[in-house]
Amino acid sequence: MASKQSEAVRELYAGWTRTRLAGEEQDNEHWGDLTRDPGGVDYIETGAGGVPAMWAIPKDAAEDRVLLCIHGGGFIGGSIYTHRKLFGHLAKQAGARALSFNYRLAPEHRHPAALEDATTVYRWLLDQQIRPARIAFTGDSSGGGLCITTQLRARERGLPLPAAALPFSPWVDMEVTGESYHTNCGKDAFYHQEVVRWLVDTFLGEDGDRRDPLANPLYAGLAGLPPMYIQVGGDETLLDDSRRLAAHARAAGVDVRLDIFPGQQHTFQMAAGRAPEADDAIRRMAAWVRPRLGL
Repeated sequence: MASKQSEAVRELYAGWTRTRLAGEEQDNEHWGDLTRDPGGVDYIETGAGGVPAMWAIPKDAAEDRVLLCIHGGGFIGGSIYTHRKLFGHLAKQAGARALSFNYRLAPEHRHPAALEDATTVYRWLLDQQIRPARIAFTGDSSGGGLCITTQLRARERGLPLPAAALPFSPWVDMEVTGESYHTNCGKDAFYHQEVVRWLVDTFLGEDGDRRDPLANPLYAGLAGLPPMYIQVGGDETLLDDSRRLAAHARAAGVDVRLDIFPGQQHTFQMAAGRAPEADDAIRRMAAWVRPRLGL
């Protein structure tokens, strides 16, 4: 059974649903209010190859180990500010620096704008003399999908791949076909099938290719990608996105760990510092990635 603290995530999403049904504009600037400040982490805004970015630097963190953090928000929202504290928690637990960035958002900037920005930031990070074996990608929802597609784009352009990827609640199925859209319809507080279909239309355009491997990695060749650790909530409609991504990656020979957290919503880790399930998830991610970064 989900803790009382984690119910705050469900309540926030239920509010988004009420706003949507009322035909009002959704404001997710308070998304980060779910997260308690981790403390002992400095935040420094910077530019990363021309892309607005922010360092989260925990006290005594290894300077040459970096988490490249990609925020969620359905490709239409979210920012370095909404996710600052979440990535600060993970950086603190891992003992590494975290770099997050603001990619261009739809509908003003459709696919592949976000992918290009993510690739630019990764190239910039490599140009700072950070070895790829000391970099891990992480992100939630749309950012979780970008954890995978950015590696594919980087590989296309001859860049070395990072040491690991930690997508949580990754959104990868642009065809919106997972069975969990039906089995979890009454449990997920916001990400219903019609909502996700609208997000796809906004992100790709109505005529965009739902099977483009750089948007939908379920159609990509994943052989050769580094180890992947996926986390997902048991009550979310995008549960099958994680299951299918894990199965597709394993079939390609990728080392994959998949953890499903019963009773949890999409990106429940946003309640880090408040909900025990979120804190447990952050600890698991940090423990998994530390040895892969040589920590």
